[in-house]
Amino acid sequence: MRREEKIGRAVPRRWPRGGGWIAAVVAALLLALASPVAADEYDPSEGGHPLRIVAYMLHPLGVALDYLLLRPAHWLVSHEPFKTAFGHED
Repeated sequence: MRREEKIGRAVPRRWPRGGGWIAAVVAALLLALASPVAADEYDPSEGGHPLRIVAYMLHPLGVALDYLLLRPAHWLVSHEPFKTAFGHED
């Protein structure tokens, strides 16, 4: 199509009128969620407690145990015939 033919034709809009405010709200929400969160002030006297260090090492094992063993066991026990045998209540 030649340039002269384009002049005078209405260009179809991709977005309805007034849709710019939706994009602005979405952008504002994304910026708010991406902003850094204030953390508690670090206290060196409490930071190196031996049980906290052990807890940091054991936490991933506990999460893996939960997802790999305990949740499937709960799902199994929540269905018949095990539901009645184990006394699972909804």
